[in-house]
Amino acid sequence: MIESDTRVVESLDYSQNHVVTPTDEATNDDGPRDSYRLYRRRFTGLVALVFLNIVSAMSWPWFGPISNNTAAEFGITLDEVNWLGNIVAIVYLPTALLIPSVISRYGIRRCCDIGAVALIISAWVRYAGTAQSLSPKGAYALLIVGQFFASIAQPIYQVIGPKYSETWFDLKGRTTATMIVAISNPFGGAIGQLLSPLVGDTRQSILVLGIMSTVVAPLVFLIGAAPPTPPTYAGSKGPHSLTSLVRAMLGLKVEPTTYMTIRERFDFAIIFMVFSVLVGISNTFAIISAQILQPYGYSADQSGFMGACMLLTGMVAAFIVAPLFDRVFTHHLAIISKILVPIVAVGWLSLIWAVRPDNTAALFVIMTVIGVCSVPMLPIGMELACEVTRNADGSSAFVWFGGNLLGVIFVLSTGALRAGPNGSPPLNLKHALIFMGIVVMAGSASILLLRGQQKRRDLDEEKLQESLIVQGELNVIR
Repeated sequence: MIESDTRVVESLDYSQNHVVTPTDEATNDDGPRDSYRLYRRRFTGLVALVFLNIVSAMSWPWFGPISNNTAAEFGITLDEVNWLGNIVAIVYLPTALLIPSVISRYGIRRCCDIGAVALIISAWVRYAGTAQSLSPKGAYALLIVGQFFASIAQPIYQVIGPKYSETWFDLKGRTTATMIVAISNPFGGAIGQLLSPLVGDTRQSILVLGIMSTVVAPLVFLIGAAPPTPPTYAGSKGPHSLTSLVRAMLGLKVEPTTYMTIRERFDFAIIFMVFSVLVGISNTFAIISAQILQPYGYSADQSGFMGACMLLTGMVAAFIVAPLFDRVFTHHLAIISKILVPIVAVGWLSLIWAVRPDNTAALFVIMTVIGVCSVPMLPIGMELACEVTRNADGSSAFVWFGGNLLGVIFVLSTGALRAGPNGSPPLNLKHALIFMGIVVMAGSASILLLRGQQKRRDLDEEKLQESLIVQGELNVIR
C-alpha cells in the first residue's frame, strides 16, 4: 500500500495484485483503461450512508408505539397521530422519483447533502412543536412540517445505495455494499419503534430523535462524490436521469449506454412487480402485525417478536449470502431469485391457515423462512434492476417507489377487509390474509419468466480484461 495525496488505493489487477498510484481523475471514454482502482475511503462513505439510513428511517414509525401518549399530551386525535407516519409514506413517493434527476445534475454528494439538511430541519421544527405555550393545532402543524422534512431525507439514503456501490465498489463487493445499505433502512425503522417509548415522555422522545438526527447529519461529509479512478467500467459512467430510463422502457430513442432490448424491458417489468409486491407486503405486515395476531389471542409482545424474527433472521441471512453473490454465484442472480421468491410467496400464503390460536411455534418458523428468503432478495432485486437497465439510481428509485406505493395501498385495503365486532374472532383480518396471500402468489409467479442477463457485469468483466492486457503491454514497454 502507498499513499498519494492522502488517498490509499488498492489495485484491481487481480492477476498481479501489485499497488498502483491513482491518476488525477477517471476517464469516461469507452476504450480500454490501464487500470481500475479501489479506495479505502469507500468504507467510510458506506458506514456514513448506513448511519444516515438508520436515523432517517426512524421518523416513520417513531410515533406508532407512543401514539396514545402523543394524542393525550398534544391534545390531538389518534387519526392525527397516524398521519405523522402516513405523511412520510406519501411524501416518499414523489421524492423517490426526483432523486435520479438530482444525482444526474448535482451528483451523489450533493444529493446526500440535501438529505442531511432535511434531517436537521426536521429535528428542530418537530421539537419546536413540543413548546408548552403552543395550542394543539399549532403544535401539530409543527410536528407535521417536521415529519415532512424527515420524509425527504429517508428516500434519498435508501434510493442512493445501488448508485453508491456502483460508483465506489468493484465486482467483488458491489452486491454486498448494496445489501448493507438496503437492510439498514428497515433496521432503523425497528430501532425507532424500540426507542421511542423507552427514552422518556413524548416531548423527551421527540428531543432524543432530534439529537440523533443532528449528530448523524455531519457524517455526510464522509461520502465522496466519486473516486478519482473508477473501480469498474460501470463506475466510470456518469449517472443517467430517470427520464432516460422511462424513454428506454417505452422503446424511444436514447443514448446507446441506456438502450434496453425488448427482453430487458420485460425483465425490468418483472423485477419491478416482484420487488414492489414483496416490499409492500412486508411493510404492511410490519404495520398491522398486531392487528392480525391479537384477535387470535397473541399479545402485543408476541406480535412484535414475530416481526423482529422476520427482520433479524433475514439480516443474518443477507450478511452471510451477499458475499457469495459477489464472489461465487456472480452470474446466477436470476436463478437464485427463481428459487427464493416462490418460497417467500408460499410462506405468505401459508399465513392464511397458520394464524390461529395457540400456533406460536409454527408462526415463528414461517416468519423465519420468510425473513431468510426475502431480505436477501433486496440486494438481488436492486442489483438485477441495475443489470438490465444500466441505470442504478433510476431503477432503484422505481422499485422503491413501487414497494412503498403498494405498501400504502395494502394497508388501506386490509383495513377495509377487517371483520366486524361480530366476527369469529371479532375484528379479525382473515380476509386480509387471503388477499395478501393471493396478491403475493400472483405477483411472484412472473419471476419464473425472468431471464435477468447481467449485461452490466459482463461488460465490466470485459473491460477489466482489456485493462489487464493494456497493463501487460505497458509493463513490457517499460
